[in-house]
Amino acid sequence: MADFKYELRDAAGQMASGVLQATSLADANNMLRGQGYITSLTPVAGQDQNLLQRMQNVSVEFGPGLKDVFAFTNQLAVMIKAGINIRSAMEGIAEQVENVKFKKIIEEIKDDVESGKSFSDALAKHPKIFSPLYINMVRASELSGNFAHMLERIANYLTQQIETRSMVRGAMIYPAIIAFMAVGTTIFLLTFVLPRFTALFAGKEHLLPKPTLALIAVSDFLRNFWYVVIAGLVVAVYGGYQFVHTTVGREYWHKLLLRMPLLKRMFRALYITRGLHTMGELVTAGVPMLETLRITADISGNVIYERMWLAVHDAVKEGNKINQPLMEHALLPTNVVQMIAAGEESGKLGEVLRDISEYYSKDLKSTIKSVTSMIEPLMIMLMGVVVGFIAMSIILPIFKMSSLVK
Repeated sequence: MADFKYELRDAAGQMASGVLQATSLADANNMLRGQGYITSLTPVAGQDQNLLQRMQNVSVEFGPGLKDVFAFTNQLAVMIKAGINIRSAMEGIAEQVENVKFKKIIEEIKDDVESGKSFSDALAKHPKIFSPLYINMVRASELSGNFAHMLERIANYLTQQIETRSMVRGAMIYPAIIAFMAVGTTIFLLTFVLPRFTALFAGKEHLLPKPTLALIAVSDFLRNFWYVVIAGLVVAVYGGYQFVHTTVGREYWHKLLLRMPLLKRMFRALYITRGLHTMGELVTAGVPMLETLRITADISGNVIYERMWLAVHDAVKEGNKINQPLMEHALLPTNVVQMIAAGEESGKLGEVLRDISEYYSKDLKSTIKSVTSMIEPLMIMLMGVVVGFIAMSIILPIFKMSSLVK
């Protein structure tokens, strides 16, 4: 058990505070549920907590993620569809949410709706949680009267985004693990294995081949100046992180993703799927075209594609068609641009965009599988070459010296 300090506002508007005992922050939150609006709930400093308790506390205090927003949207859609008014639905969802920050946000949205604000305006006060796409689709549903149906569509959209993000991260994590193992093995061989043989080569450096001499020099440097290597890595990682967050660095990195062997097809499919799916949802929802294009540019995820969608936005603003700037940038396949043009002419642009995005979503999944299957043998082969080179650089001099002795 641990002590938690709380502050809350009761139904009469009076503030109350105190300390209660609970096994975790989530349990403390549940114990206070129904007593009023919780304004503060924190562990009492200086007390011992086990690792499980600390992990639970962090999980409920951490800011809401995409999965939290999906769960909220899905529950709200079901409750609205069942005929429950939005105030009661929000109140019921807030009682079930364990994430303290998200619970407060939901209660703030409920209070804003009760004060007379529209649901979309209440959501707009939390742009870090609810994206412009989310807010605009809700706003469009408020005008058309299909609120529950729109929430279901938003939930489906979020589901696909979660799946796509998970697949891309999974595809990137595996090569990173293999690369880490390769680097770790190389460092182990150079700093622990190779030094055991240097005593055999002492005084016979003139007989050693150049690869062996180079490895010995690298080994000596790693063992004697390891702090320089660590400092260099830290500076390189920090400098690279800062660089990719500059305008020039961000553009350079995004161009690199579109040119990187093996990975470029996967990232192109990702950006095309994300852009066309977003655009199709917004067009079908009845969001104005200029706002649709602006939102599509914002969520594109790549500065090159963002620039393309902004160019389309400017062209449409001047009275031109969508397909003209798309053809000029050549970031979308020609047949996709032709289908978009046909959809624009027929008035079925939303349906066309949905069909194209579904096709590229399937293509993205197959691309991720093929990329992962190709990277695995390549990384293993690279690791084998590095380890084999080090091993041969150690063994060959030993054989050479043995032959000289004979």
